[in-house]
Amino acid sequence: MEKKRGHLVRTVEAGSIAQEMEIEAGDRLLCINGHEIEDIFDYQYLTQEEYVEVLVEKPSGEEWLLEIDKGYEEDLGILFENGLMDEYRSCHNKCIFCFIDQMPKGMRETLYFKDDDSRLSFLQGNYVTLTNMSEHDVERIIRYRLSPINISFHTTNPKLRCKMLQNRFAGQALQKARRFYEAGIEMNGQIVLCKGVNDGVELEHSISDLAGYLPYLRSVSVVPVGLSKYREGLYPLEPFTRKDACQVLDMVHGWQEKLYPKFGLHFVHASDEWYILAQKQVPAAENYDGYLQYENGVGMLRLLLDEFGDSMDRLCREQAPVRWNNKRREVSVVTGKITFPYISQMARRMEEVFGGLCVHVYAIRNDFFGESITVTGLLCGQDIIAQLRTKALGEELLLPCNILRSGEDITLDDYTVGDLSKALQVPVNIVKSSGYDFTGSILGKF
Repeated sequence: MEKKRGHLVRTVEAGSIAQEMEIEAGDRLLCINGHEIEDIFDYQYLTQEEYVEVLVEKPSGEEWLLEIDKGYEEDLGILFENGLMDEYRSCHNKCIFCFIDQMPKGMRETLYFKDDDSRLSFLQGNYVTLTNMSEHDVERIIRYRLSPINISFHTTNPKLRCKMLQNRFAGQALQKARRFYEAGIEMNGQIVLCKGVNDGVELEHSISDLAGYLPYLRSVSVVPVGLSKYREGLYPLEPFTRKDACQVLDMVHGWQEKLYPKFGLHFVHASDEWYILAQKQVPAAENYDGYLQYENGVGMLRLLLDEFGDSMDRLCREQAPVRWNNKRREVSVVTGKITFPYISQMARRMEEVFGGLCVHVYAIRNDFFGESITVTGLLCGQDIIAQLRTKALGEELLLPCNILRSGEDITLDDYTVGDLSKALQVPVNIVKSSGYDFTGSILGKF
């Protein structure tokens, strides 16, 4: 089937320039200033000037050339059928640690899609390996000054990188990061650490090499590989021990002490799992450089604890415990095993301050992916139902929002919030990943 020209307009914002020019849903954008539009970045770049010529095709086939005078960087107000304005690019690597390869069969199709699209790095914060990035992509990123770009390095040893990504071009692709550095493009990096593969001496070398990209490479996170029970036929990998975690933290902290005085950045960060596994306290907020790696699980716990502490202080200043007046309320909270001690501690603190409050905190064992998966974000609906059927849940069950697919009310194994509520016979409410939302949800309306 021949692909239609241009990009289909889905909606036009009320009061926008596009509406004034009589652009409508169903029209197709053909070109701007005589240039065909490859994707959203071409569109944004070409429409930022004060004068633009826009060619659109009406459903009848009639073409309109519109001359538009507007403010610099003023948006036209067009939303397209495809937000990227192009097909998503899938990953051609076969990484030895890829979690998608460790999922069971029979899940919804979208969960098996491996993206490695540099454009999603800017739009959604995704990490890319650079192996699927063409010279054309590199040039556009530099020309449009798109940043930050989030890069999955894993190692700076070219041969080892080829082995880990199972792509013979993976080592060569690292040269693209050098191009971005030379062009002053801001970057963030990540290293998925695999025991006996890219840890130890290899990790030391990688951090040393990547520090050479400062200050444009602003941060590098080190996260432990996630291992599900579905690894039959895959590269043999082992879980890290407490001793391993302590060694990783010693290396990370050593580099932070070396780099911070010179650059004002801690640069390399260990994800929260390392501190929990090592049974060490997570660093203070200032160690996270503004939480540059928050979405990678770096500093999430510290921010949650600080927000919770601040929220409790504020509630006490506002005499909320007095106004509470020993009101009776019983609720339950779901969490992963890794964060259970912290969530429990927060719940007990609230019970001490607010008399009559009862909070049940349940650590859900991940039977779906395997017990070695302990993070909350990979919990599945069927495990929550199976393990809470006989538990005291109180008047409502609180679920952290990262259990659900972004923007939807569905778990990884296709259970909706309504399904959970019906199966457990209790109202289910979603809690945002904030200490403020935690206290507010626990207390409810009073």
